[in-house]
Amino acid sequence: MTMAIAAPERMPREPDFRDPSVRLSQLLDPGPYEPLHAPDDSGVVAVRGRIHGTEVIAYCTDATVMGGALGGAGAEHIVTAIDTALLEGRPVVGLWHSGGAKLAEGVESMHGVGRMFAAMTRASGRVPQISVVLGPAAGAAAYGPALTDLVVMARPGRVFVTGPDVVRSVTGEDIDMESLGGIEAHGRRSGVVHITVETETEAYGKARGLVELFDRQGAFEPASVRDGRDLREFLPALSRRAYEVRPLIREILDGGFEEIQAGWAANVVVGLGRFAGRTIGVVANNPIRKGGCLDSLSAEKASRFVRMCDAFGIPLLVLVDVPGYLPGVGQEWSGVVRRGAKLLHAFAEAVVPKVTLVTRKSYGGAYIAMNSRSLGATAVFAWPEAETAVMGAEAAVKILHRKKLAAVPEEERAALMSRLLQEHEIISGGVTKALAIGVVDEVIDPAATKSRLAAAFAAAPALRGDHNNIPL
Repeated sequence: MTMAIAAPERMPREPDFRDPSVRLSQLLDPGPYEPLHAPDDSGVVAVRGRIHGTEVIAYCTDATVMGGALGGAGAEHIVTAIDTALLEGRPVVGLWHSGGAKLAEGVESMHGVGRMFAAMTRASGRVPQISVVLGPAAGAAAYGPALTDLVVMARPGRVFVTGPDVVRSVTGEDIDMESLGGIEAHGRRSGVVHITVETETEAYGKARGLVELFDRQGAFEPASVRDGRDLREFLPALSRRAYEVRPLIREILDGGFEEIQAGWAANVVVGLGRFAGRTIGVVANNPIRKGGCLDSLSAEKASRFVRMCDAFGIPLLVLVDVPGYLPGVGQEWSGVVRRGAKLLHAFAEAVVPKVTLVTRKSYGGAYIAMNSRSLGATAVFAWPEAETAVMGAEAAVKILHRKKLAAVPEEERAALMSRLLQEHEIISGGVTKALAIGVVDEVIDPAATKSRLAAAFAAAPALRGDHNNIPL
């Protein structure tokens, strides 16, 4: 007699976390989303969905199909997604996990990827493009995120043009994938990635928050601002002491600050938040790093951010405490003149409301570059004791009166220096002269700063720049 043996129960298989349906469901609001094309094996899925109720277009490379490699058909889905977003004025979010162009397709895949790059450029500065790097984005796929407005990368993400094996064979350099293209490499060293996080879940949260800041900008409501706290509390009592500017930024904003490129060129802080109910961009010197000096990298970082905000109609708040540009052979050879000119161009070109507050000092060429009146600032405010000059008074006196100071006995030099400093202040004028000639509008009470800033923003016309957002 033969006994029947029951077949073992099969446990339901866990869905592959790399599957586009899994990843898109974590990015988008709960509920169904609309595919933009019929299902296929192209390695790309493009859909229409919602984020915080806002309709968006999203696409995701399928890492379960040939590692997400891009061929002509997959690239065409991304082209369709971006062109649809542009036509409808929707934000577009790309989820990236791709080994690059499909080798087997040869020039067809390269042509498709080139068309994808052209679509991203067409949409640049017109609709927000946000990239989320969740795994390798290699070769041709590295340039996809780089052409978009903001790049968020989770720790498993990697961005590189050529992988470690190719680097090793061509240059002899021995490096692993994470060191070559991970969040440390691009969050701190290259500046390619704008926001770094540990997990995929955090990356989706950051992308969702950025969509809301861009697409639901709101309106200024000055009545919502509450003054009273003396904001000088956030600066050290001694004027020469360094300090971290981020606490001051957070105190001014309504709550929450999404910093951009936090680990790269940290002597300038840039990011997005809400002030008086509206999305704004913040550019601030950070004296804890390099004394707050501008240099070649920070000028480039700030200029790209200014142009992005202008392209999307996001007003700018500029907090100034800058002793000048960082001197040195390395700076000159790294293109501080060329990169500094980008910042001058960015502020002079921008038409959005852009309000400057000088908290402590603003010297030399950096005075001009940090949204001065000469570059078209909407309003320029200063706190009491703030200084504006070609350079610090003591440095200026030592240059102008070098011979006079050297001629007196050492015991008399301090008294002479004090007298010369007082004379220099009268001649150069500082903020008093800046007020007289109209390059500073008003010296304001630090305890009333927020209301004065809100009133200035609210009174300015809501304009938007007419240009793209080239990745400077």
